[in-house]
Amino acid sequence: MPEYADIIVDISLEKLDKTFQYRIPRSLQETLQEGMQVIVPFGGGNRTLTGYVTQVTDRCGFDPARIREIIGIAEKGVCLEGQMISLAAWIRRFYGSTMNQALKTVLPVRRKIQEKTRRRLVRTVSEEEAEEFLALFERKHQTARFRLLEALLKQEELDYRLVSEQLHLTAQTVKKLEEMGILRVETDTVWRNPVKKAGAGERPAVLNPEQQAAVRGILSRAGQGDRKPSLIYGVTGSGKTEVYMELIASVLGQGKEAIVLIPEIALTFQTSLRFYRRFGEQVTIVNSRLSEGERYDQMERARKGQVRIVIGPRSALFTPFQNLGIIIIDEEHEGSYKSETVPRYHARETAIQRAQMCGAFVVLGSATPSVESYARALKGDYLLYRLEKRALEKPLPRTEVIDLREELRAGCRSILSRRLRELMEDRLKKGQQTMLFLNRRGYAGFVSCRACGHVLKCPHCDVSMSLHTGGRMVCHYCGYEERTQEACPVCGSSYIGAFRAGTQQVAELVQREFPSARVLRMDLDTTKNKDGHEKILEAFAEGRADILVGTQMIVKGHDFPNVTLVGVLAADLSLYGGDYRASERTFQLLTQAAGRAGRGKEPGIAVIQTYSPDHYSIETAAAQDYPAFFEKETAYRSLMEYPPAAEMMALYLSGTEKEVLEQGAQVLFRAVCRENRDGSIRVIGPADARVARVNDRYRKVIYLKCRDPERLTEMKECLEPRIGESEELRNLSVQFDRNPMNGY
Repeated sequence: MPEYADIIVDISLEKLDKTFQYRIPRSLQETLQEGMQVIVPFGGGNRTLTGYVTQVTDRCGFDPARIREIIGIAEKGVCLEGQMISLAAWIRRFYGSTMNQALKTVLPVRRKIQEKTRRRLVRTVSEEEAEEFLALFERKHQTARFRLLEALLKQEELDYRLVSEQLHLTAQTVKKLEEMGILRVETDTVWRNPVKKAGAGERPAVLNPEQQAAVRGILSRAGQGDRKPSLIYGVTGSGKTEVYMELIASVLGQGKEAIVLIPEIALTFQTSLRFYRRFGEQVTIVNSRLSEGERYDQMERARKGQVRIVIGPRSALFTPFQNLGIIIIDEEHEGSYKSETVPRYHARETAIQRAQMCGAFVVLGSATPSVESYARALKGDYLLYRLEKRALEKPLPRTEVIDLREELRAGCRSILSRRLRELMEDRLKKGQQTMLFLNRRGYAGFVSCRACGHVLKCPHCDVSMSLHTGGRMVCHYCGYEERTQEACPVCGSSYIGAFRAGTQQVAELVQREFPSARVLRMDLDTTKNKDGHEKILEAFAEGRADILVGTQMIVKGHDFPNVTLVGVLAADLSLYGGDYRASERTFQLLTQAAGRAGRGKEPGIAVIQTYSPDHYSIETAAAQDYPAFFEKETAYRSLMEYPPAAEMMALYLSGTEKEVLEQGAQVLFRAVCRENRDGSIRVIGPADARVARVNDRYRKVIYLKCRDPERLTEMKECLEPRIGESEELRNLSVQFDRNPMNGY
């Protein structure tokens, strides 16, 4: 039974690192939990303060004789802050981090930001009294007071700043009239609001039978207290957003609040616009492009109930709503929902955990659900709803697959195939728009043959080998290495190497090929500024460009009715990205890209250019056939023991000295093997990380696979204290990554 509790008495951002240890009274040892609000003696005078339990433990960190006892549990027990601290404790245990790292993730900005305020001058006397004072000021030649009161007679309230600037009056004049009881100065907080306002009060769309069935089913189950997450699997353009809005309208009607997670900042503009048109001032956004002041204001507005819908990437999950009713995760398959910094939490699992704590329900949506989510839905862990038709009965785009090997044989070495060029020309003549998607996601310098499409893979892990400097190819799962080959081992062709092209080169090529076309480029370089995404998307939506060239950020969730052609350049770049999720990512990206075409009146065409037209992820994406893809992909995952067939955990090690790192990696490997006496965990490595050195720090990785998720959590819990105590590991950074998604 734990005897001690670590307690934080101030949860401002600057004080999160400071916890105090107290003894748990015997009467509370069975009931006290992380996140509870408690009353404790504090300081020399033993004054009582409220604090929050961050950890219960049987280890005493100080002299036991000096530790004071908790007085009791506060009346609130677990309030909002307590819930968030409980969530931080769950993140620490499940994903691995320190408690302080987890706290800084879940607790919103509490550093005091200078509030923006607006001061008003309000007349406090009647018109008759004001006229008398006015006559008095005129007789005494008090012209400044006369001008101010004259203005207040015309308008009962005045903006303080305008009084200063336009009437040229000093603060002394205002103060004198205030002392005389003629006016009072009122100060209002002006909240920074990043939402672009446009046409609030739009009537809700009429839902088709599939959409209505999904809304009724989800609300009915939630009303019965069924808190299983719901997965909406709907083809591109099937109207998932309309379903989300109906669910939110129901939740708001119950006096509760909603969080809508989106995978990319690029989606904020269109998404917030649609929600604002329906829900007006109840909507706000949060993302990393906001200033610190804007972000602080949105958190305070949410805390005070001034907004009820927050839209944003994964960090929006921690919005401090007091009465949260629903969490929606749009495009739930996206890798950006997984944090790449410690703690490496996934928004999907964390949202489910938060919802369970506060009685909310979770809705996931995607045209290409993650393999893990769809497997859970088929198993019954999630409730599955299907939207199999596009809204308004619009047809899915026709998809054409172009074999780039045939293009090479025909003498076409351009990044634009002959067929794609022909279709682009046709669209320009018709005044329709084209999107060109350069599939660079997951690019790791894989080596392939341009003549026959063969990709060089690791013989032990069935993932593509990554190209490194010095003519080496390396597998980042097991460390297998071999020299780069000069000729294809299958067909003998010398057309073998790595793809080299970026969006800038593609945009320049398109401009040369079509001089009259208006070309826009959207990638990390062109969206660096605060409103970069919004300006590009707005220009394209308004028809001020004919062709939009971009990376994956242009294919997610956008709705441009005049786009009738989507070209996918080099589909293989994500197909051979050097990790086991490569086929899934490729299927998702291609399906999502194709789904941008034909969303208006005119039908759409998607052109997929590839050296691997026979690969199942490309065949099923072209056919928009998710169930067929899922069947083939899960067979492969099961064979190789990858999620969802088994859980994975990566142990990332880094250090400044290569020899010390290698020695530490072996120590950690042996510790894992000692704890794995039953052999239930499969251990792979240690191997060099995908990028073996960053900022003069060398990096290694060990992978653990197990069919029992709890077994991996137990392994992590066993290893964490040993890492801190080990001489060889003490000076190394060791991080845990549950079901890694984005590489290392």
